[in-house]
Amino acid sequence: MDYGHSEQPAGTVPTAIKILIAGGFGVGKTTMVGAVSETRPLRTEEVITESSCGVDDLSGVEDKVTTTVAMDFGRITISDDLVLYLFGTPGQDRFWFVWDELALGAIGAVVLADTRRLADCFPSIDYFEGRGTPFVVAVNCFEGARRYRLDEMQAALNLDPDVPVLLCDARQRQSSKEVLITLLEHAMKTRAARSAAG
Repeated sequence: MDYGHSEQPAGTVPTAIKILIAGGFGVGKTTMVGAVSETRPLRTEEVITESSCGVDDLSGVEDKVTTTVAMDFGRITISDDLVLYLFGTPGQDRFWFVWDELALGAIGAVVLADTRRLADCFPSIDYFEGRGTPFVVAVNCFEGARRYRLDEMQAALNLDPDVPVLLCDARQRQSSKEVLITLLEHAMKTRAARSAAG
């Protein structure tokens, strides 16, 4: 993905921006990281075994055969002096102990939502609200899933009015890029508002 690199003095380290991709089990986090990463994403996927029966709810994602057990990692170079690092979080509760480590230094997060399993994104929303981390909600439009208006989604998720909600297709690079751009704009606006208030 070439964003038009500018000349950078030799020996200068680019500014790194860390973003989390979060949400429930099977919502498309690994898919989104893979869709936008300019490098082959690092994945910590394991095959779903019988051990997860009764632990992981596969309703709505019956065809899923692997799950993230630590994180997904991808990179996007915006320019010679700016790089985005994407960290996809594990979706199941039993892997949440890694979240605090992953969240350190993140400027914001994308919370992916699936209208077939909307409650699955509540823990992610609660986590980022509790930390004061700017986030956007991206509704991943799965085939056959019911579509709702964005204001209906905002109300159903009980979100603050300034939290952006948008539709996306996590499989599509352009759609995922638009989600990340919305997050960056929201994070900058939030940071500016906090600086003005502080």
